[in-house]
Amino acid sequence: MLKIAACDDESAQLEQMERMLQDYFRARPALPGRISVFSDSRTLLSRVREQGGFDLYILDIIMPGLNGIQTGMELRKMGDGGEIIYLTTSSEYAVDSYMARAFFYLIKPVTEKKLFGLLDEAAEKLQQRRSRGILVMTPDGPRHIRMDHILYAERIGRRVRYYCTDGTVDTQTIRCTFRDAVHPLTEERRFCMCGASFLVNMEHVTGVDGREALLDNGGRLILPRSASSFKDNWGRFWLEEDSGCPIG
Repeated sequence: MLKIAACDDESAQLEQMERMLQDYFRARPALPGRISVFSDSRTLLSRVREQGGFDLYILDIIMPGLNGIQTGMELRKMGDGGEIIYLTTSSEYAVDSYMARAFFYLIKPVTEKKLFGLLDEAAEKLQQRRSRGILVMTPDGPRHIRMDHILYAERIGRRVRYYCTDGTVDTQTIRCTFRDAVHPLTEERRFCMCGASFLVNMEHVTGVDGREALLDNGGRLILPRSASSFKDNWGRFWLEEDSGCPIG
């Protein structure tokens, strides 16, 4: 399922985008999709806060109130990792779009060929991300855990406990350091080590309140005292540019 949100204050542009998205999913019958359209960014942000985010956001940059760039940055502050495609009539905002870690920056008028190609790339990237996982040896045998399901992990005695969106998983007794045990995760930028025996998935963190990380499932995670720089790390994860944004 590819969940797409489109936001544009111009009704004609929004209706055109919705028709193009509908045509895209009709041309890709094997790819289920859901389209939601918004005429202003504040309504979009309220929807995300109340019901969760989308896989892909198509945002017009020039809008009254919160513009597209500001909307993208608000999404990142909320911990939303959905891909963002910006639409505009000018390239002057390209550098600003980096701050929201945009997937692409598309100059209007948007052609069906260009949009469909981008949507294919976004769908493939999402599928790859969802399918990535680690193999954990548990007392009951090997178990595959998807990385995007992991909220955080910590060392409990001589085991690693993974706290996931669908429950917890304990490893067999480990004979190495915690860092070595979770090495496949530390290679992913979204996972942050907090001290020697604690690791958090930044994508599931929506805010930081003192020593507590606010999780997207409504939970509050008390961080180790050694995680004093966690808030700064979380801010950098969402707000710092780590890759260029193509312009088309």
